[in-house]
Amino acid sequence: MKVLTLLAWLASSAFLLAQAPDHPPSDDAKKDAPEKKEDEKPKDTKEQKPKETKGKVTIAGQEISYVAKTGTLPLLKEDGAPRATVFYVYYSAVNAEGELLARKDQARPMTYCFNGGPGSSAVWLHFGGLGPKKIDLPPDGKTPEMTGRISDNPLSVLDTTDLVFIDPVGTGGSRPAKGEKGEQFWGVEEDIEACAEFIRLFTTREDRWMSPKFLCGESYGGLRGAGLCDYLQEKHGLMVAGFICVSGVLNFATLSPGAGNDLPYMTFLPSLAATAHYHGKIPGNLDALVAEAHTFAFGEYAVALLKGQVLPEAERQRVAEKVARFTSLSVQQVLDNDLRIDPSTFREWLLRKEGKIVGRFDGRVVAEDGDRSSNRPEFDPSFSFIIGPFSAMAYAYTRGTLGFENDQPYRVLTPLPWNYTRFAGKYAGTDTAMAAAMKSNPRLRVLVCAGLRDLAVPFDATRYSFDHLLIPQSLRKNIVYATYESGHMMYMLDKDARKLRDDIVAFLRPQ
Repeated sequence: MKVLTLLAWLASSAFLLAQAPDHPPSDDAKKDAPEKKEDEKPKDTKEQKPKETKGKVTIAGQEISYVAKTGTLPLLKEDGAPRATVFYVYYSAVNAEGELLARKDQARPMTYCFNGGPGSSAVWLHFGGLGPKKIDLPPDGKTPEMTGRISDNPLSVLDTTDLVFIDPVGTGGSRPAKGEKGEQFWGVEEDIEACAEFIRLFTTREDRWMSPKFLCGESYGGLRGAGLCDYLQEKHGLMVAGFICVSGVLNFATLSPGAGNDLPYMTFLPSLAATAHYHGKIPGNLDALVAEAHTFAFGEYAVALLKGQVLPEAERQRVAEKVARFTSLSVQQVLDNDLRIDPSTFREWLLRKEGKIVGRFDGRVVAEDGDRSSNRPEFDPSFSFIIGPFSAMAYAYTRGTLGFENDQPYRVLTPLPWNYTRFAGKYAGTDTAMAAAMKSNPRLRVLVCAGLRDLAVPFDATRYSFDHLLIPQSLRKNIVYATYESGHMMYMLDKDARKLRDDIVAFLRPQ
């Protein structure tokens, strides 16, 4: 399996998005099915009893005891027959007597976490940032490792909220039921409906309807999470207290250029500048540079792109010189690309003289360039350097520590035939759903977390979507922005992981 291809389905985290190369799906191992009686449920549709384990972790100097519950939950048809099983890991803090803190304090939050892709399991947020256990990797977030090791996570948010990590159907350990087609889950609206049904049923079974409920979605999980905020309250009357959008996309128009859509060239430019600055190609203060690049991108640059081929030559030259300064590419190269530098071209050419390519999920990460005949990198080192450790932990921790035995492949990241039919002729997005949810529930708050060197979902793409929500000005205060020095999975850099924890904990506290 080529690592490159998986990138299209990640997006953190997913985990992802429109500019990654194609990739043939991997083959699942086939197993001989045992003979069954007429009235016996097929094994792969049968809900497995959850496994419970106990653990402790020290967070912010305080020892937190918890119960981890691992299992699958069924998604049911109207007649009660299963149509899918959804794999989850649930962490709930307990007191010294072993009683759930949520039983004593109904104000204790419950946070449902998922990554993106579409096609990603929840391993990135689970083992990278939020859970009580993590994959221990070099703290710089850019050094490759083969497997890493499982360790306690002192930056978990379990001291503040209980956590549920969800694998959407077709990812991780979640599967369609016997005889059911995966296509009924693999689409923008279908996915939202299925995840909402899991959240409704899990909230019911765990008696958490009176708890404040938060969502945390990474990458495509931003689009999923925004849709869930609206769907949960409209369909199930389940009001979401807050949505944590980690490197999240709300509308693909901000990422994928096309006929009549030059917006992505604007949203990416500040991130290209921040990445060039990191590699010493642009001197000066980072914050000032990013602010200047933003002003230019949505001002003079936007006007020039809107003029298209009738842009006067003198203006074209002037704009090309400024784009070259913000990207550190040559003026001629900018002109040859019609002023439009996409992130793949940038990743290949930024360090061409040094013989290196730049990461997509994290522009700080580099690798040797083995093929200079192309204008695009062969792979994304910021992903290929970490897929092995996260995959190893998914198998070792789930089966070994949590005791959940399943011989099916755990699909950390898998290509799924996603259905965008409803959005035919336009870009897929749930920004309108996000706006509807905030207007219907004016207490709904949003924390937007974005990495400055994210070249998959640049921070200005997410900000653009939230800045353009059709909501009253009075609700703007409900949206909080936080930026980080690294990239898509900002928790890979120890410094950013600490800031992410602080930002989320502050957001989860009662307002």
